[in-house]
Amino acid sequence: MAYYHSHLQTAVKIIEAYKGELPLSTFLKNFFSKDKKYGSKDRRSIAALCYGYYRVCKGLSGYDTHQKILAGVLLTTDKISPILEALHPGWNALIGQPFRDKIEAIKATRFFPFSSDLSDDIDKDAFDRSFLIQPRLFIRIRPNRLRHVEKKLQAANLLYETITENCLAFENSTRIEEVLELSVDYVVQDFNSQQTIGLVSNIFPTTATINVWDCCAASGGKSIMAVDVLKNVQLTVSDVRDTILANLHKRFKAAGIKNFHSFEADLAHSTSVTNRFAGKPFDLVICDAPCTGSGIWSRTPEQLAFFNPAQIDQYSQLQKKIAGNVISAIKKGGYLLYITCSVFKKENEEVVQFLLQNYPVTLVKMEVLKGYEMRADSMFSALLRVG
Repeated sequence: MAYYHSHLQTAVKIIEAYKGELPLSTFLKNFFSKDKKYGSKDRRSIAALCYGYYRVCKGLSGYDTHQKILAGVLLTTDKISPILEALHPGWNALIGQPFRDKIEAIKATRFFPFSSDLSDDIDKDAFDRSFLIQPRLFIRIRPNRLRHVEKKLQAANLLYETITENCLAFENSTRIEEVLELSVDYVVQDFNSQQTIGLVSNIFPTTATINVWDCCAASGGKSIMAVDVLKNVQLTVSDVRDTILANLHKRFKAAGIKNFHSFEADLAHSTSVTNRFAGKPFDLVICDAPCTGSGIWSRTPEQLAFFNPAQIDQYSQLQKKIAGNVISAIKKGGYLLYITCSVFKKENEEVVQFLLQNYPVTLVKMEVLKGYEMRADSMFSALLRVG
């Protein structure tokens, strides 16, 4: 019992010290690097307790930190738990019970407290429960690398599920980087992130050269996907900081992408677009807009615990500015692909409605990509045609 009590106390210590400035994974790494007494098994166990706490803490009232940590164990596993058996055997007896019975026993409410702000197509109960489950690791296979990747994975006896021809899913802890070559064989990209390109994959002639601008390129995942899927692409990328673009350049080099143009710009200001692209040169602008990231919080549940809901409006206003400004760089008959990894209506449907009311665009299609249906991230995408 002393062993499990020590783990619980250490988790409490971490949670009380953690203020959300860093990703929890980084904070934990720093914490354990300063105290070498914890072995790898101890570190995994304590980290799991911390993550379990952040998955459930918003849904429990009247509980102290110790109890919320143990409730996290109860609600995130369906196997008998040694730590619960030692410290809360009554809850351990509930492990195999239906989920609803567990919820009623500990009087939990919603783990995601902003359900009224969700996009309309989202199943509030299913999304809420998804916070208790770690999403899977998804990869997208680069062109002509599928057979090579399958052989390598089979030789290493790594378990995976084939989702689509070029998308594989693994348990999140799988060390695929020890078997496959990142950016050459594959890119790490969530299943629903891979689906966003589907809105434009068949709208351009297969022989056409497509002038594409990834305007909020970040690490370049959508750019690499555009090159892989759309094939004949003249690529332009931009982001708000040169340090982001420097990292993107390294990733492009590893991915074999050599012919592209990049520039730094704050696209919340219209002059960043009009001064550079007065000729409206683009067939397609991909706007993977800055957002709350609420659709991926089941991977990083600590972000929910420290979230300020005022950020929803702040991001919505920023998204309207960026998306509205980049439309001026799209030729008539061209397209804007608007994407967020948010589940909030104000960042999704309301931004699209704003664009429809204020700019010469028509809606081709929009959709909420529901991650809770397959242990993936939740995202939103909309395709608008200019002119």
